[in-house]
Amino acid sequence: MLEIDYMPLNPDAPIVLSKGYQSAFDNSELIECGKGELFGSGNAQLPLPPMLMFDRVTQISSSSGKYNRGVVKAELDVRSDLWFFGCHFEGDPVMPGCLGLDAMWQLVGFYLAWRGGIGRGRALGGADIKFTGQVTPDQKLISYTIDIKRVISRGLVMGIADAVMEVDGKKIYEGNSLRVGLFTEDQMQ
Repeated sequence: MLEIDYMPLNPDAPIVLSKGYQSAFDNSELIECGKGELFGSGNAQLPLPPMLMFDRVTQISSSSGKYNRGVVKAELDVRSDLWFFGCHFEGDPVMPGCLGLDAMWQLVGFYLAWRGGIGRGRALGGADIKFTGQVTPDQKLISYTIDIKRVISRGLVMGIADAVMEVDGKKIYEGNSLRVGLFTEDQMQ
């Protein structure tokens, strides 16, 4: 069995008990997450397509990355038939920047749940968001890198991360101190 870099936040979390933590996830496993089957009932879920903005998680670990506190790397294959190209904008197809930013938040929440955080994920903001390029149908691959800066696990589980989105190897989106929290049912009322 392959050793992976994993330090759980909660030893009783469904992902920990099932030993479902692994260092990469394919598309079918991400769809399972979107259906609420990966992290357990009432816990973080990814959105289902078409709002799921990556096809696979290629690397996830709990102590590597720029800050040695965890990293997530994911990819989306760019195809000319992606839903947003047909409507944003007619005659000038481009991926909406907010979808790339949302993907980075999705990955921070995924990381927290993978670590055993309990609750439903919600984006809480970020600082210094920059868009310096765009995604068009002629490009091939979007790559995301999420470097975890801090994880708070008290009454609330919250992750803070710096994130970069590249298209065909060129950095085009950046978000610093992106914040995502996991909220239990009681905390959401």
